[in-house]
Amino acid sequence: MGLTIQVESHDLLDVGAFVTRFAQPLAAIPTPGHISALAVHGATAPVGTSDHVRAEVRTLLRKGGFKPSGRSKPASEYLVAAVTEGRFPAINAGVDACNVVSLHSGLPISLVDLDRLEGPLTIKVAPMGTTYVFNPSGQVIDAGGLICLHDALGPTGTPVKDAQRTKTHDETRAAISIVWGTRTLPGRTQEATQWYRDLIRSIPGATVEDVTVGSAP
Repeated sequence: MGLTIQVESHDLLDVGAFVTRFAQPLAAIPTPGHISALAVHGATAPVGTSDHVRAEVRTLLRKGGFKPSGRSKPASEYLVAAVTEGRFPAINAGVDACNVVSLHSGLPISLVDLDRLEGPLTIKVAPMGTTYVFNPSGQVIDAGGLICLHDALGPTGTPVKDAQRTKTHDETRAAISIVWGTRTLPGRTQEATQWYRDLIRSIPGATVEDVTVGSAP
């Protein structure tokens, strides 16, 4: 039986999700050239972003009371700025594929180590006052009102910054991807997710598994 994520009722959220299994630890897998080529300014892709997409993603994040601006802006906006300034991060095949899809689609995407998750998974708006550590230096984000993937220990993946405790790392062999789309952009989540799955399958030895996304009781 495959992985299931329960999603609490949300007027705007449109989720894409799948699991990737890698033949080797991530650190040992070079990023294929056709993926790296998508991470440069001016590269073309099957799906493109726009100011309208950016605005609708921000509206999605505001729905629960979160303020998506400054250091708390959607991760997809950070990537657009990074590629424009020539500092797009090259990390490993799994993360690079995730980032180029987020860059071109304009949708934030979470990439979480499957083996670091605890218990059942739920997507829901984090209660006000929710915080978590998002980087190795211990910096904390206030995630109150932000839509998040939760496991038994709290937020893991979010459209802004993923939690440090469940991020992928050099030894990662299995990961779950969450594409954070909105119903106000019909078809975009599905298009971006399918392209993402195709890019992952182009990584030698990588396989993709479906995830069941259901409504929380």
